[in-house]
Amino acid sequence: MSHERELEVALGAARAAGDVLRRHYERGTESWEKSEDNPVTLADLESDRVIAEHLRRAFPRDAILSEETVSDRSRLSARRVWIVDPMDGTKEFTQRIPEFGASIALVEDGEPVVGAILNPAAGVAVWASRGGGAFRDGERVGVSGCSELSQAVVVASRTEISRNQFEPYDGWFRELRPVGSIAWKLACIACGEGDLNVSVAPKNEWDVCAGDLLVREAGGIYVAFDGSRRTYNQARTLIEAGMAAGPPGLVKSFLERANARAPGQ
Repeated sequence: MSHERELEVALGAARAAGDVLRRHYERGTESWEKSEDNPVTLADLESDRVIAEHLRRAFPRDAILSEETVSDRSRLSARRVWIVDPMDGTKEFTQRIPEFGASIALVEDGEPVVGAILNPAAGVAVWASRGGGAFRDGERVGVSGCSELSQAVVVASRTEISRNQFEPYDGWFRELRPVGSIAWKLACIACGEGDLNVSVAPKNEWDVCAGDLLVREAGGIYVAFDGSRRTYNQARTLIEAGMAAGPPGLVKSFLERANARAPGQ
């Protein structure tokens, strides 16, 4: 089944959200803490409204799951659900680091079929539809050709690196590169800008759903440390498992080595 219309709407919503985010980024905006170390800004909320307006106008029967909107439990029985993060990487946004963006995905029966991630500070959009490939600003992209873990550039969370959560993998990779938003990290992996993404901290469905599809359509995989794929639109949206994204062989090499480690080593 083609999803051309859905992709067109997702990109339109992402671009409108990008305009909002860029305006707030350039002019400054009010921010506060939703919870400890979890900021939100007026830009998040305005972006959320703009995206919802686009999606509801085009597909009024579809459900929406968004980070900044109270979840409607009726989504759990919906076949089609839009999973949205109006700004992934709010911490980077508030710190003036240009590694954030709007992330929009459509899932059908729990599987992502459309995904779009737009970074307004970088002026880059990456998108995909199931079976249609992944594209960066209109040019088809693919995951890295790296096959050796020792040669891999791993894009990872600044926070996880600063908390020494990568110490168990010290010396495994050629480079451990700090990058902001997990959505943007997955977009980078889909574009071959970095070989592997490893994340060990919890994340939510809206953080990774669009990026998951981008990586898949770029020829890669995005799986938990036990090798399982996520089925989306679950009642509990938090993903507590460690996750890895990249070329299938490289991900497999990382998981085999990680899972072979004895406890405490």
